[in-house]
Amino acid sequence: MTNSNHTLMGTAGGTFLSVLPNLHSEDVIKTILLAALGAIVSFVISMLLKYLIKKHKK
Repeated sequence: MTNSNHTLMGTAGGTFLSVLPNLHSEDVIKTILLAALGAIVSFVISMLLKYLIKKHKK
């Protein structure tokens, strides 16, 4: 079982290190901004749906 864990971690680490040189700071910033925007939109939609469902049940 631990051998499988070591293989998984080695594969993930190798993949990360092979992708790292190809990342540009603009890509990282764009990814962070899009992730934050996605989280905000998801939260707002969830709250809106919760409000609408609550209002509909009354």
